[in-house]
Amino acid sequence: MASKRDNVVVSNMKLEKMLSMKGGKGEASYVNNSQAQGQHARSMLHLLRETLDGVRPSSAPDSSFVVADLGCSCGSNTIYMVDAIIKHMSKRYEEMGDGMPEFSAFFSDLPSNDFNTLFQLLPPYGGVSMEECLASDTCRSYFAAGVPGSFYRRLFPAKFVDVFYSAFSLHWLSQVPDVVLDKRSTAYNKGRIFIHGANESTAVAYKKQFQTDLAAFLSSRSREMKRGGAMFLVCLGRTCPDPTDQGGAGLLFGSHFQDAWDDLVQEGLISSEKRDNFNIPVYAPSLEDFKEVVEADGSFSINKLQVFKGGSPLVVNHPDDEAEIGRALANSCRSVSGVLVDAHIGDKLSDELFSRVASRATSHANELLDQLQFFHIVASLSLA
Repeated sequence: MASKRDNVVVSNMKLEKMLSMKGGKGEASYVNNSQAQGQHARSMLHLLRETLDGVRPSSAPDSSFVVADLGCSCGSNTIYMVDAIIKHMSKRYEEMGDGMPEFSAFFSDLPSNDFNTLFQLLPPYGGVSMEECLASDTCRSYFAAGVPGSFYRRLFPAKFVDVFYSAFSLHWLSQVPDVVLDKRSTAYNKGRIFIHGANESTAVAYKKQFQTDLAAFLSSRSREMKRGGAMFLVCLGRTCPDPTDQGGAGLLFGSHFQDAWDDLVQEGLISSEKRDNFNIPVYAPSLEDFKEVVEADGSFSINKLQVFKGGSPLVVNHPDDEAEIGRALANSCRSVSGVLVDAHIGDKLSDELFSRVASRATSHANELLDQLQFFHIVASLSLA
């Protein structure tokens, strides 16, 4: 087994304390490389609203309405989606003719998340009437708070949350499966840093970890959700039944990113063992993978479960500029995995690695624009 000192992702607790999207507002930050996620989320707004239409609002006086975004990260996307949820629910309350509740939004992510950047993006609480706030983009109509912690465990009091929203987060595992990093195991992912293209034993280990994690997620939410509430979940998915074909995630983490790691090994900058001790803790499930866990858990009814084509994760201003496409891929990859890479090989070698990612992606720019497409699992759930 690789030592914890050599591999930051072996220990579940250590990963939980450090995993985050790249904070700040630099070129490779998540704030500046999450436009595609925002576009994908907006394209699913009609599905989110269908879920919200199934929520049963409370008509009790002095009631409150609670929204929680799990895996909120640190960009403006989470603020946009929470606003959309609250505005939609406020219209429903208005149509009911009952009094408007006080709205609260809880932004939750791991403790290492850049909550400071997120809170700087939040508009101030209105201090005027609810109606004026809801009609304005310069103030918010809800109380806001951050909740640090893993969503694979409890985060809220029992029967507390009306709507859970989570987008582009549940494909992140709580840990890399231990056997994937164990040289004695048939699942040892030698020569690779991701499941894409790995052997069957490695794929089985990743799938088992995903399903264990999702079961823990559902168990926690079933205790925290109010009766009549709803949950809207989006995570990376795949259309191929073979888990070693991770689709868009495979192209992001298993092609030029993988080759860049191999470059560092071949140039003697890192050892092959150092590379093999690093694996990306991501699994893009199939629809069946997801459904199996929900049905086995039994706490939730599936109102909608589908694969949704999100499109490319690359947003470029000049599609004919190959170098821009190369930088976009490297920055996209670094914005979501850079914190782990920095911890594993250090900032200097991390710069070298992502420079090679950009160079390799530049030489395959046209292929990337055509082939790099993300599919998402979209689930609308309510308590059974």
